[in-house]
Amino acid sequence: MTKTNLAKVPQDWIRKQTLVNAERFVTPGLKIQEEKILGSEEKARALERELLAEVRDTVLSHRNSLFALADALGESDALSALAETAERGHWVRPDIVAEDVFIIDQSRHPVVEKVLEMRGGGAFVPNDLYLDDADQRLLLVTGPNMGGKSTFLRQAALSAVLAQMGSFLPAGKARMGLVDRIFTRIGAGDDLAGGASTFMVEMREVADILLNATPQSLVILDEVGRGTSTYDGLAVAWAMAERLAGTPDQPGPKVLFATHYFELTELAHTQPHIKNYHAAVREWAHPDGKTELVFLHQILPGPADRSYGVHVAQMAGLPPAVVARAKNILRGLESGRRWEPKREGDGQKELFVNPPVLEALRGLDLDCLTPLEALQALAEIKKKWAG
Repeated sequence: MTKTNLAKVPQDWIRKQTLVNAERFVTPGLKIQEEKILGSEEKARALERELLAEVRDTVLSHRNSLFALADALGESDALSALAETAERGHWVRPDIVAEDVFIIDQSRHPVVEKVLEMRGGGAFVPNDLYLDDADQRLLLVTGPNMGGKSTFLRQAALSAVLAQMGSFLPAGKARMGLVDRIFTRIGAGDDLAGGASTFMVEMREVADILLNATPQSLVILDEVGRGTSTYDGLAVAWAMAERLAGTPDQPGPKVLFATHYFELTELAHTQPHIKNYHAAVREWAHPDGKTELVFLHQILPGPADRSYGVHVAQMAGLPPAVVARAKNILRGLESGRRWEPKREGDGQKELFVNPPVLEALRGLDLDCLTPLEALQALAEIKKKWAG
């Protein structure tokens, strides 16, 4: 209100602020509305606290009933999910028996199978598994990388868990006794902060298995002894396999042991409870001379003959020169020849330690050859085996 009109201000107006040429007033009604607005936030918070306290007290008064309802809903949800999965995946009910056996016909890995289905990667290849307390307590599984060894091991452990939690199994038929624990030695990892290398971590896991596994345990070993020298690792794996195989007086656990140490397959000849199995693979020869590996993903009786590691490295994208050099070194190692680092000018040296070349040289009658004929013979040998 301007100062010239101050006389017209009603008596109930309340002076609020004086300006240069005017006065500012507030009416009683506006004052009441201001107080309501300013206090509404605190009143709302107080009301929320009051209502929350009422809800809390009501919930606490029905605590036991609500917990029972939550348990029932959770159990129903889990069982219905398992039932739906079993129906869709054509799973079967396992026979849980008092015998010490672990038998699964046409076993499948539920996760890998579903991923293959979603990606359109073809049908999952099922495999049979037979473990008992008489002839087959430990299966040594050899074969190439990517051949299906790890999947075979893990689907066995998954089946044991599913069966004992009351679920059906992704299989054609299953019969198994109770398993008290599942021990696994899979993958590689270190604990550098704790001062433990990859091999030390692996050996700690191995020690835990050897000290705690019982005849009712299931042991899954996906490679043992890779983190040290070949002979050290082989020795540890060999001794561990012998210990796990057990004796007639002290039977060991049921074991699936995947390994690239082909020397371990000899254990099947000395240990009655150890049997050899392998991941099947076929070599497909192309008209251009190249060889392609076909992984069948089948686990069959008997040991494997090769690991095909160099071929898998080639599939992973290693440079051709590295792959060719690896193949050359591998041939030398398999023939018992000591490998030496490659040096400039070593081509001729490698030529004359190649077994076929040595046989060709031994077949030459040097007494009947002229110098020119000898040079021609060497040229033919070089052309044939050195390119």
